[in-house]
Amino acid sequence: MNWNKQDKQLGMDKPITRRDFLDGVAITASSLAAAKLLMPLNALAEESSIYPPLKNGLTGQTNASFNIMHAIRDGSFWNNAPQPINSGEHYDLVVVGAGLSGLAAAFIYRQQAGADKSVLLIDPLDDFGGHAKRNEYISKSGKALIGYGGSQSLDTPGFFSPAVHQLLRDLGINLERFETWFEQNWQKEHGLAENALFFCKEQWGQDKLVIRTDNTAEWVSQTPLNSKAKADLISLIDAPKDFLAELSREDKLQKLSDITYQEFLLNYAKVDAELALLYQSSTMAYFGAGIDAVSALDAWTNGSPGFDGMDLGDAVHKNMAPSGRVNFAGADPYIHHFPEGNAGVARALVRQLIPQALPGHTMEDISLARLNYGQLDNPHNKVRIRLHSSAVKVAHQGSPENADKVTVSYADEQGKLFSVNASHVILACWNRVIPYLTDELPRPQIDALNDQQKVPLIYGNVLIRNWKAFDKLKIDSFSARGHFWRSVGIDFPVSVGNYRFAQSPNDPVLLHLSKVFAQSGAGNAREQFRLARWQLFNLSFSEMERSIRDLLNRALGAGGFNAARDIEAITFNRWAHGYAYEYMRPWDNYWPDGELPIFRARKPWGRIAIANADSGAYAYAHSALDQGIRAVRDLLGTPAGAPDYSHFPGPPLDKLGLA
Repeated sequence: MNWNKQDKQLGMDKPITRRDFLDGVAITASSLAAAKLLMPLNALAEESSIYPPLKNGLTGQTNASFNIMHAIRDGSFWNNAPQPINSGEHYDLVVVGAGLSGLAAAFIYRQQAGADKSVLLIDPLDDFGGHAKRNEYISKSGKALIGYGGSQSLDTPGFFSPAVHQLLRDLGINLERFETWFEQNWQKEHGLAENALFFCKEQWGQDKLVIRTDNTAEWVSQTPLNSKAKADLISLIDAPKDFLAELSREDKLQKLSDITYQEFLLNYAKVDAELALLYQSSTMAYFGAGIDAVSALDAWTNGSPGFDGMDLGDAVHKNMAPSGRVNFAGADPYIHHFPEGNAGVARALVRQLIPQALPGHTMEDISLARLNYGQLDNPHNKVRIRLHSSAVKVAHQGSPENADKVTVSYADEQGKLFSVNASHVILACWNRVIPYLTDELPRPQIDALNDQQKVPLIYGNVLIRNWKAFDKLKIDSFSARGHFWRSVGIDFPVSVGNYRFAQSPNDPVLLHLSKVFAQSGAGNAREQFRLARWQLFNLSFSEMERSIRDLLNRALGAGGFNAARDIEAITFNRWAHGYAYEYMRPWDNYWPDGELPIFRARKPWGRIAIANADSGAYAYAHSALDQGIRAVRDLLGTPAGAPDYSHFPGPPLDKLGLA
């Protein structure tokens, strides 16, 4: 590779731990050798085994994982595909998709039908858990670090269904343990602010790091905003007017659900256009879209300024999106986080399904025990997980009404086709994939399945040798305005057993980065996600690496950060099909009182049921678990006295005063 002078200054030529896994290239021998340093996580079981959490570079949904499905979508796959080879395997249940929903379905199925039942889960990715992905690192100092590459935390357990609470208990997950695992005063003890903004010169004319404080006028004066924008922002935060004074409270709330936050700022608050730029990405973390596609009502739930003078009350409004309802009414602290995020839940499920793969019985073991991937598809196990395997066809053997078996065909890592038989099948893959796998569905159900348009995103982890720059600047994170990356921050301060989070600025840490892709100005949120997905596909690892090195140097340079010296490893977890789409105003006028597409989309037929986060239209781990539970009951019925799952997107209606 020929690096230019600027690239060398950024450290692009440095021999850090990075590999391009765009095409599913396996981990290198040198990385496997380095993994021996992971003593807190146990040594490698075998030198030659491939261990997905240690893969760096570009991982997640790689080209290799979706090439076959894209060929099926484009109509070219079956032109030359041979007849699948009958493997001779029969299972009581085959689950297509080994994410949280699929794993939960497998667990609940055996719990309900009997522990003697055989289950096969197939998944095109190199790891189980789907969007719940674990990343591992070994710093040059020899310290092991665990990060999350996708599904983040168990958000607001107070809103979980009784069925999910029971499932977590059955998995050995005690939510109270997170109260001591999560160092809730870590930032305060180190004097670090959590509200920094970095203004990028490309959009604002200069690079400027500003820490937001309770003194609005003080911090706003430091920004590169023009004078009118500064005055408007101070007024919007400290002395907002009632911008809909002529309307009743209910009419105000209805109006706010009918307009975007961008429209509210520009056409009702009539603030300077720079403020719309400033807040454009502020809603992406919860809603996946910018303020040109998120209602003003949901922006209010997100803490966006401009509403305090409007007498909107303190009750949840029915037009709030599911995440808006969580924002507005959720009371639980955001602490229910494994070091690997919700990959911890996935590992707990695998521990129950395949005990030989993950030793131990404690909550600590979920994160700290080393998982033996060689046991996942062991033919001696009652439950098997077959990775690098893409389902290509699912069909009843006879009419769905009368068949006693289902054939599932899949392509393995080499593209070779096989088929297995099952008494039941649960499709825990994305909704939009399902119509390509079967020709047994009616048109209305196909249309409902295609309503889902997942949010594309990248979660990045960067291992840095220390966090002295953050300590000197007295920040733990910052939001970038006008840059490719939306946010950068030190990972959550979680300590588990002998795995201890950083205590000294000299300690290595992981930085977590996020980038949500939405094509601003392209209309409704679904269309923004669809168009932005192509932008994600066209990005190379080197482009993303260059952008983060550049951003960190500029934002943290005053604290002494040097990307060429301080970065030790980089992983970008690519989720071209990431968050499940949530119904939201102003685009989905049927929300919440009309017929929601998910109810038609997730209807079972014959011996096949559907489970996934899409079928809950709610982008949270507990929703994926709920849908796995529901899918099993669609096939086997509901046991007497069984705790109920969530039937509707978002928090329980009775807890919101909406029942």
